[in-house]
Amino acid sequence: MGSPQDLSPPKLFAQNDPARWMRRCLELASLAAGQTAPNPMVGCVVLNAGIVVGEGFHPGAGQPHAEVFALAQAGDRARGATLYVNLEPCNHTGRTPPCTEAVIRAGLSRVVVGMVDPDPRVSGSGIERLRQAGIEVEVGVEEAACQRLNEAFVQRVTHQRPLGLLKYAMTLDGKIAATSGHSAWVTGPVARAAVHQLRATCDAVVVGGNTVRRDNPRLTSHGYSAHNPLRVVMSRRLDLPAQANLWQTKDAPTVVFTASEADPERQQLLTALGVEVTVLPALTPRLVTEQLYQRGCAAVLWECGGLLAAEAIKDGVIDKLWAFVAPKLVGGANAPGPVGDLGIQQMDQALALDRITWRTLGNDLLLEAYLRFSESA
Repeated sequence: MGSPQDLSPPKLFAQNDPARWMRRCLELASLAAGQTAPNPMVGCVVLNAGIVVGEGFHPGAGQPHAEVFALAQAGDRARGATLYVNLEPCNHTGRTPPCTEAVIRAGLSRVVVGMVDPDPRVSGSGIERLRQAGIEVEVGVEEAACQRLNEAFVQRVTHQRPLGLLKYAMTLDGKIAATSGHSAWVTGPVARAAVHQLRATCDAVVVGGNTVRRDNPRLTSHGYSAHNPLRVVMSRRLDLPAQANLWQTKDAPTVVFTASEADPERQQLLTALGVEVTVLPALTPRLVTEQLYQRGCAAVLWECGGLLAAEAIKDGVIDKLWAFVAPKLVGGANAPGPVGDLGIQQMDQALALDRITWRTLGNDLLLEAYLRFSESA
């Protein structure tokens, strides 16, 4: 990825359109999707008399924030200008100095903020600092879109765990594979490309041992982005193949979480291949999620089979679904479904979904929705 300063030259626009400039901030922020955790995705635009004089985005933790890049590009043209940013400027010293002080020093007259930072170290103090310095501050422009962009960051800060996203692809009769276990391919190329793009926005992708044995996945973004997520395997006994695409750690790092009953010889083999093996006191989705939180992950994608998917849901670590439905029928009483036993005996006990959207991808349908119970998890 190029420097955030390698952006388009200044252009003249109508300046009285805050929503337009906030959407531009979101576009800029999205350029670093999947690469900023545990930090948020932030984009910034500096506008002076209708001219864009500076743009920038935050490329990753430990690097300068979006405001710093945009102000550096603007230089002296920032004086008296308006700065647009999708997240409240920070007012504390972390790996980098507070952005509020850079904004004040630049001599800006106005700052437009998309959303208040949920991080308690900031949460309104950045806005207050700017107002104390005599800068006019407007808050809440395109707020819903700003919240959606950084939903994983918000989840991590407010619930101290990553956003859990369960993805699966099933036939119209609810099967993720035929009775033989064969599952390539349930959906078409457009839907599969969407999954590759989704992986590029996530920090980790989780599968179980069965998925490794049956499908031998790569779990990369397949060239749709330079970013590949951390690949995570859950295997209690390490009864895994000696050769697998996931052991090719030059493509992307792989960690295997296991338990005390793990095969020590297979553990040594995986370690020799460059795979990290971590033994947990109990191999559960919640403990794995806690480990990924400690590693700085904000968005965790679960691409597992039905048994592990059910355990993750019951453990309360799934917040969102990406469910692909293909116009195919395979039948079979023993053909696997996307979610195993949840212990639900009556339909009125079914887990409800919120904020549901449908869209078509080629011949397939994609449902995106949120689990209601996760809001208090």
